[in-house]
Amino acid sequence: MPSSLVVGIALTVISAFGFGSGALFAKPVYATGVDWHTLMAWRFTLGAGLSWAWVGATPGGRAAVATLDRRAVYVAVALGLLYTGNASTYFAGLETVPASLAALIVYIYPAVVAVLTLRLGHRLEGRRAWGALALALAGVALAVGTIDASTAPPASGLLLMVASPLIYSVWIVLSARLAGERRAGVGRDAGGGAAGAHPLAAGAVMMTATATAFWITALAVGRPVLPAQIPIDAWPGIVGLGVVATFIAIQTFYAGAHRIGAARASLVSTVEPIWTIVLAGILFHERLSPTQLLGGAFILIGVVIAQTDPRAGRASKLRIADE
Repeated sequence: MPSSLVVGIALTVISAFGFGSGALFAKPVYATGVDWHTLMAWRFTLGAGLSWAWVGATPGGRAAVATLDRRAVYVAVALGLLYTGNASTYFAGLETVPASLAALIVYIYPAVVAVLTLRLGHRLEGRRAWGALALALAGVALAVGTIDASTAPPASGLLLMVASPLIYSVWIVLSARLAGERRAGVGRDAGGGAAGAHPLAAGAVMMTATATAFWITALAVGRPVLPAQIPIDAWPGIVGLGVVATFIAIQTFYAGAHRIGAARASLVSTVEPIWTIVLAGILFHERLSPTQLLGGAFILIGVVIAQTDPRAGRASKLRIADE
């Protein structure tokens, strides 16, 4: 197995565990009275600060900044602003939706990514990708449709949860292209040279743009975002979210997708909902019904089917050849 593939898979698994821990850090913060908007402002401030510290502390990071051209910076900023949509919908919905259920709903994104990356720019031929997406959506319907009416979260929270993976799918595809992924391969241009923005530098720029957007909007609407306005008990969760589920998760996913491609990285990330559901059961005593677990199985099967298309396999041989 090529070393780049091994490293890419390892980075993506770390990223999945990091992202999957986000809800686990957020729930205790919400219990202190801090809302999602304030949480997101500090989450990305910490993530961006750590990213720039890492960039400045390493020769490779400093060199990466020098390689960013104006277009790459503009695209990274745009991706950072787009990411506010994903983060806002997910964490706003998480205020009312259980972490384990949220993990299932959000995980339709790999099937959506598969449709976008395997078919983008080409006529949709065959039924495999669309069938896999339908299977994943059926899984979400099972997970949501069998909720006990007496404990059901509000419809607004569920709608926010459904919107989040759709936005996230677009972000994944676009961020992978910024990192150098093309239909002809990952990380190399047609001439065989390196292509795309360095993930470390681009990730720092993106998180800075996201943090700035959240701070501007939070201050504009009068959210209590200043340190003195935040309860002391909320800080461990805020720091955990900023470090583990933001800095580590985003940087490792970006680096992993840079090596193995967005679709393959999404497939490897299948461990994410399992991680969240198990830990939510341990920490918050959340339990999914057998039908909801069946829905989760449909979602994961849809992910696997969507990203094991024979044509995807031929494309991945080119992707793996990178680095």
